[in-house]
Amino acid sequence: MLSDQELLRYSRQILLPQIDVDGQLRLKQSRALIVGLGGLGSPVALYLAAAGVGELHLADFDTVDLTNLQRQVLHDTPSVGQGKVDSALARLAALNPEVVLHPLRGALDADSLAAAVAAVDLVLDCSDNFATREAVNAACVAAGKPLVSGAAIRLEGQLSVFDPRSESSPCYHCLYGHGSEAELTCSEAGVVGPLVGLVGSLQALEALKLLAGFGEPLVGRLLLVDALTSRFRELRVRRDPQCPVCGARHGQ
Repeated sequence: MLSDQELLRYSRQILLPQIDVDGQLRLKQSRALIVGLGGLGSPVALYLAAAGVGELHLADFDTVDLTNLQRQVLHDTPSVGQGKVDSALARLAALNPEVVLHPLRGALDADSLAAAVAAVDLVLDCSDNFATREAVNAACVAAGKPLVSGAAIRLEGQLSVFDPRSESSPCYHCLYGHGSEAELTCSEAGVVGPLVGLVGSLQALEALKLLAGFGEPLVGRLLLVDALTSRFRELRVRRDPQCPVCGARHGQ
């Protein structure tokens, strides 16, 4: 049940017929893992907490740096030098004390990542390196958990949803293959703050759709954001039957 305080807090969401009280209850009963509390993870964590997702599991091993503050709006100047998880805990608890917060401060190895994914209903990959994205994807495929994946660098962003519960859904590896660790990071190539805010906000929206059960998630579709021209493009993405990550799960 929702308390009177919760009905008031979430009243603007509950007014939407696509969500209503039933959808809000589903959000309250949901658990989400956010991997990375930087530029993408900041709006994701803030919006999911504000929306009333019952449990947020927060994973990041990094500390807040002054250079982060241009885009990582979850953190502030007094939190420089503090662990990002601890900074996030304070901010999110102040935003919505109704949400249960689970800190995951250390780097996630294969076993701890598998356990973290198994403990939630949905995962949001807000990391900034290919190795982590690959590991998170593999853990989600193995556990059958939907993955909302976002990326942003320079003036370009990407977003998709990979849902192993659907036989037609590709996984991250279907789309990007083995990738390359030669990919530039934001510290090397730069990024504009509102772009990661935009992509992260869209990740939060996709998560709410999946958890509350409304709308059409970005499964099988890759959304491309060009911040320079303010244009969005969408590409269809098919599952690779020979994918070494998800092919065996679907009996291929």
